[in-house]
Amino acid sequence: MPKRVPLFIDGEFVQSEASDWIEITNPATNEVIAECPVTTTDEMERAIASAKEAQKSWREVPVADRARYMMRYQALLKEHHDDIATILAEETGKTFADAKGDVWRGIEVVEHAISAPTYLLGESMEHVARSVDTTSWVHPLGVCAGITPFNFPAMIPLWMYPLAVVCGNSFVLKPSEQDPLTAMRLAELWVEAGLPSGLLQVVHGRKEQVDHLLTHDDIKAVSFVGSATVGQHIYRTATHHLKRAQCMVGAKNHMVVMPDANKEQVINNLVGASCGAAGQRCMAISVAVFVGEETREWVDDLKKAMAGIRPGPTEDDNAAYGPLISAAALERAERIIGTAESEGASLLLDGRGHEVDGYPNGNWLGPTLIDNVTPEMTCYTEEIFGPVLVVMHVPTLDDAIKLVNANPFGNGTSIFTDSGAAARKYRHNTEVGQVGINLPIPVPVPFFSFTGGKGSFYGDLHPYGKQAYRFYTETRTVIERWFETDIPDGHGGPNMTINLG
Repeated sequence: MPKRVPLFIDGEFVQSEASDWIEITNPATNEVIAECPVTTTDEMERAIASAKEAQKSWREVPVADRARYMMRYQALLKEHHDDIATILAEETGKTFADAKGDVWRGIEVVEHAISAPTYLLGESMEHVARSVDTTSWVHPLGVCAGITPFNFPAMIPLWMYPLAVVCGNSFVLKPSEQDPLTAMRLAELWVEAGLPSGLLQVVHGRKEQVDHLLTHDDIKAVSFVGSATVGQHIYRTATHHLKRAQCMVGAKNHMVVMPDANKEQVINNLVGASCGAAGQRCMAISVAVFVGEETREWVDDLKKAMAGIRPGPTEDDNAAYGPLISAAALERAERIIGTAESEGASLLLDGRGHEVDGYPNGNWLGPTLIDNVTPEMTCYTEEIFGPVLVVMHVPTLDDAIKLVNANPFGNGTSIFTDSGAAARKYRHNTEVGQVGINLPIPVPVPFFSFTGGKGSFYGDLHPYGKQAYRFYTETRTVIERWFETDIPDGHGGPNMTINLG
């Protein structure tokens, strides 16, 4: 029998009474490594009730003390960094280097949470009117919830609950049912850090459990990362039930290559940014836009570079990336690749049917390169979420900008050029939330916010950075007026001699 993943409710790891269980498989072998419960309605209610009760006293804890808990938590995350990465690699199939990067980026956000006292400062002004002062105070919301995806099972949960909790809230986490083991290890270290029981709850399941969070009166805010279709449902449902929501969803990220760019840098960065993490990241470069006739000649070199990398299991230090998360994800990616030539594109590298010695049942997809792609083709309109790079050609930078702006998504984009003027024009005119100049994946460090835009984000306030502190809090304004005639005169009575002029 595979081990059964517990729930984390009211500070304890408890076995679910669920009758429905989800198999968790190792993507490199498709062997079942654990079973994940579909949380019962009663268990969902217990988790939310526990979070609500815990938050009542937690909100009264001084913010400096809350930050000190985060110091202890980040120290434990660092101490057990490789242990977490080992669990993460097994259930996601990531290379060990990718898994460690996943964990580290989450740790960086926890370090950012230690700065909470600075970010939770209010504002004040004296004499907004005669003898009237105004002060704004920052308060927690209550119980918040997060629904996280399979592709970053450490980083993205750590984007959410440490910041929500340090702001004075409690949190219910619903990690991906495809790889929940990492989240449970994060919860174990949360307990070891000594945080009060009930501030973090971890439940598992499918759409029914997500909808329970979205419609429950005691959940005040919802954070989500995942596909566009699911994100639309979550945003509409949460806001319909009068909750705050931030949903980071799909992407189609373009990297524009100017003729004056460093060719070697362009090719190296395209290979890594398109195939790293098996292309299963919302900031992957999935479209290369070559500007001008001269850059057409670079595609052959790009093909050779991509052909020189290969996927492999976690323990293979020479593997560039791991398998796709599931057989269904592989089938979908292969189906989209299969439409390329029939729609008029050139399939320069076909990764379908890739085999890895010793792992005949893994979800392997070799590096795939599709040239001469046009905007109406399926391989461009669909988010493939695999190690697949599509190549488009345009005559001018203006055409590249029009192409990028016409795409419904706006998560990230980049340009490679030696021209400051071209870079500035691209930065200023593209309608994308995150822009890289001579770097392919412009993910901000945690004290900035992750600012994907257009169809890649639903909501008003983005994750981590200053915006996250505003998302997880509300502002209360206090306006005070004190009459000087009421100041005691030293004998217990008011001083009636003051002239207010």
